[in-house]
Amino acid sequence: MVRVVLGGAGLDGFTANGLADQYVKLVFPRPGQDRPARRTYTVRAWDAAARELTVDVAVHGAEGLAGPWAQAAQAGDQVQLIGPGGGYEPDPAADWHLLVGDESSLPAIAVAVERLAPGVVARAVIEVEGPDDELAIQAPASAQVVWLHREGRPRGDLLVQTVTAMPFPAGDPQVFLHGEAGFVRTLRRHLLADRHVPRDRAASISGYWRLGRDDEGWRAEKPQWKADVEADLQTA
Repeated sequence: MVRVVLGGAGLDGFTANGLADQYVKLVFPRPGQDRPARRTYTVRAWDAAARELTVDVAVHGAEGLAGPWAQAAQAGDQVQLIGPGGGYEPDPAADWHLLVGDESSLPAIAVAVERLAPGVVARAVIEVEGPDDELAIQAPASAQVVWLHREGRPRGDLLVQTVTAMPFPAGDPQVFLHGEAGFVRTLRRHLLADRHVPRDRAASISGYWRLGRDDEGWRAEKPQWKADVEADLQTA
C-alpha cells in the first residue's frame, strides 16, 4: 500500500461530502486511446485548511495503472481527479457494525472504524497478503479489528471462513462488505440468507473489483453480476 498526498491550488474547489467511504476518481491517460482510464480510491483523509487529500493505493508490482503511478510519483507531479462520491456512513442507531473487506476496501474500513464513538460495538475483518500490508487503525476499545493474512491462499477464502464461523453480537449489524466480487457474493448470501440480516442493514455491499478483470472489463460485467447476486437469494 502506497500513501499519496495530493495538494495545491487545483483542490481549491474540492468540497468533501463527509462520508466514510468518500471516494475520488483519478484520471490516467492511455497512450494510443482517445479516452483516459479512471480508477476509484477512497479518501483516507482531507485537510481543508492545508488543501491536502490523502489516498492509499494498493500496489501489485507493475500490474495496473494506479499502482505503478503511485510508486513512481514525485512531488510536483500532476494528476486529474473527479469527485467526491460515496454513500456509506456508520449509523449510530445500529445495534453493531460489521465491516468486511480486502486491500481495496481497507481505507474505507479504516475511516469508518476510526469514526465510531467509544462503546460502539464493531467487528472489522480485513484480509491482506501479509503483516506488512496492515494499516494502523485507531479503533475504540469496543471495536475489534481482525487481520487475516492470505500468504498465497486464494483471495477471499479466509474472509469467508472467518465470517461464516464467527459468533455475532446480539442484534442486527449494519454491514459494510466490499472487495473482490467472488467473496462479496458468497458473504452477501450468507449474511442475508443464513444470518437473516435485514436488507436495509446490508445496503453497502459491492464488488469493487473482480479477479482476472481490469477495471473497464469489470464495469462491463458488473450489471450482470448484480443480477446474479440478487438471484442467489431466490434459491436460498
